[in-house]
Amino acid sequence: MNSTDHAPRQNASVAYAARRLDMKMIAHHVWQLRNRFPDNLFNVYLIEDVLIDAASRWDASSLLTQLANIPLSQVALTHCHPDHQGAVKQICITRDIPLACPEGDIASMEGRAPMVPRTAAIKIMQLGFAGPTYPVQRSLHDGDEIAGFRVIHTPGHTPGHVMYFRESDRVAIVGDVLRNNHPITGKTGLYEPPAVFTLDREENRRSIRKLVQLRPAIVCFGHGPMLYDMEQLDRFVARLPS
Repeated sequence: MNSTDHAPRQNASVAYAARRLDMKMIAHHVWQLRNRFPDNLFNVYLIEDVLIDAASRWDASSLLTQLANIPLSQVALTHCHPDHQGAVKQICITRDIPLACPEGDIASMEGRAPMVPRTAAIKIMQLGFAGPTYPVQRSLHDGDEIAGFRVIHTPGHTPGHVMYFRESDRVAIVGDVLRNNHPITGKTGLYEPPAVFTLDREENRRSIRKLVQLRPAIVCFGHGPMLYDMEQLDRFVARLPS
């Protein structure tokens, strides 16, 4: 069997297992895993056989259970914050798969630099949710490809933050460049990431505008439910400070 035969069969295996596990199907070969916490608190996605983000350290067991019969090739992060890298080490070691991380966040992921911004809020998040540091096997750059999605550098929240975008159906997985729930009340709605967790708000606003310029059809957030109403996104961006 050659490599071109292998990919469709593996994707079919992933799709079958995901359906059995009741994962939420978002688009072709894109699923949202079930949350251990309330829905859409810390979102984790599966695109083909790649896990996007890894929630908190408390989610490792739940994620590994959901992924037990699903082929995985790697974990790819949107950025290195405690609620996105928490279960990375346990998943990568248990499944013997590599970690891909945006270049600008590698030092934080590997423990050679602190997570940023260096605020009290981040330090508290680390105490409550962060997982161990872990070596990165693949450095992600603007324009790279992950399972049919283009890597787009969207800095501001962190230096290396990226989102993943698939041209064929315009699905965007945007990490924390924007969120679709209030960080305290949980009420659904579009919000910038909180300033205490964001290194450079002005740069992050430029990244939000970069997202809008892609004209996505579905936006998948690190926090909050998916968004299908792009007019709502346009209205939100129009109100952002220039």
